[in-house]
Amino acid sequence: MPILGTYSPPFAEVAAEFERNFAERGEVGASVSVTVDGQTVVDLWAGVTDPATGAEWSEDTLVDVWSCTKGATALCAHILASRGELDLNAPVAKYWPEFAQNGKEAVLVHQLLDHQAGLSGVREPLPEGAFFDWEKMTGLLAAAEPLWAPGTTHGYHGLTFGFLVGEVVRRVSGRPLAQFFAEEVAGPLGLDFWLSLPESEEHRVAPTLPPDMTKPGVLVPSLYLTAMADPATIPGLMVLNTGGYLLPSGFNSREAHASTIGAVGACTNARGLAGMYRPLALGGTFADVQLVKPSQVAIMGQVTSACSMDAAVLVPTRFARGFGKTTDNRHLAPNDQEGILLSEEAFGHSGMGGALGFADLKAKLSFGYAMNQQGTGIGVNERGQSLVDATYRALGYHQMTEGGSWFKQ
Repeated sequence: MPILGTYSPPFAEVAAEFERNFAERGEVGASVSVTVDGQTVVDLWAGVTDPATGAEWSEDTLVDVWSCTKGATALCAHILASRGELDLNAPVAKYWPEFAQNGKEAVLVHQLLDHQAGLSGVREPLPEGAFFDWEKMTGLLAAAEPLWAPGTTHGYHGLTFGFLVGEVVRRVSGRPLAQFFAEEVAGPLGLDFWLSLPESEEHRVAPTLPPDMTKPGVLVPSLYLTAMADPATIPGLMVLNTGGYLLPSGFNSREAHASTIGAVGACTNARGLAGMYRPLALGGTFADVQLVKPSQVAIMGQVTSACSMDAAVLVPTRFARGFGKTTDNRHLAPNDQEGILLSEEAFGHSGMGGALGFADLKAKLSFGYAMNQQGTGIGVNERGQSLVDATYRALGYHQMTEGGSWFKQ
């Protein structure tokens, strides 16, 4: 498989692992991008966008990066917080009065970011295409009774996060989430990163290739096993009550790409992910574009919610005000071992099936990986983790024996 693009010699191992992903790990089409101290040191792409057509993955191919979208949505909230326009410790109802229903009057903004609001799903059956209707989804969530007492635990808000945090962004800024991101982040930084994709760019999107969960020997995460066994459980409500979004005919549709969902559905590539996190790796500013103040970056990277059993995904998770933190799940059963192994200073977000974007302030590192062939889990699988590991090794980092985090003495 020809690997296209460029890399700096110290990062040759990243290129080698990227090539191995295609040769040995089932990669179909992908891109990886790394910046250090603001400079691009890796920018690679390879493969095909669609095995059915054999169309080559190009320099500007886009793909749905799934929950990496949450990093973009969380960033929008932090921009407003950094400007003093949004208080993360205030009740959500201060900005979104209709939210104060069914026991949610005291839910705080940061509890939305921390996946503590008890709204991982909704009980009301969603009609087909519900996720493409922002007003419908925000109305349902405003009226919903939480699935647990808010603040008592956390459970990944896998598909509702964007409607919740994004509506707060809309109420505070007066602009829809996708417009805010385009005007405050993607535009100023020159990023090919879309929370709502224009029809003119649709031809560049590589369709997502979901894993075959029925294939013999495939390890199915407990999240999906529990959901299929009982749709009324929290995992079941999260992944089965989606109005058809989690079917290929849903997430690969033009309507999905055009809609703003905010938790998933952003179309970009590795360069876009690394580019979004580049200012954060440098304290909040790059090329005279300040996204947030350095004090806000510190808040973005601080663990604020962690538990040994996430109520929605049924594995340990750790969050920092809307971003994921390094989490070692390799001690779990083989079907639940996917996590994310970064340095303790890093924060970002993975995307279902393996995509990843993050910033590491200490290393002045930003990273992006995007692909079309999904793995079975919602964390980072061997393909993405091999690229992360090679990147940290190139920077002189070592991996802890216990916990797997990367560190530099």
